[in-house]
Amino acid sequence: MGILRLLAEPEKHFVKQWSADPVEFGVCMTLIAEALNVAQPTASRHLDILKQAQLISVRKHQKWSYCQRNEVAIREYHHWLGQELAVTK
Repeated sequence: MGILRLLAEPEKHFVKQWSADPVEFGVCMTLIAEALNVAQPTASRHLDILKQAQLISVRKHQKWSYCQRNEVAIREYHHWLGQELAVTK
């Protein structure tokens, strides 16, 4: 399952996160790597790409980094992509 899909329902996929509320604060990168069954550096690289594209936001709290979807940017990208892929006559 993709990162953006997992982050769409953090209360469902990250119930064992104890350090912060996954809905309000975001999901710890370590738990995202576990959910994807990949090494943390691999997950970090993918998360960095999503962050650069502004599809997620990342904030640090103590020694952890937490990720949340950027719903506005995702909607804007979805709209743009739909226009780009539309067949013109």
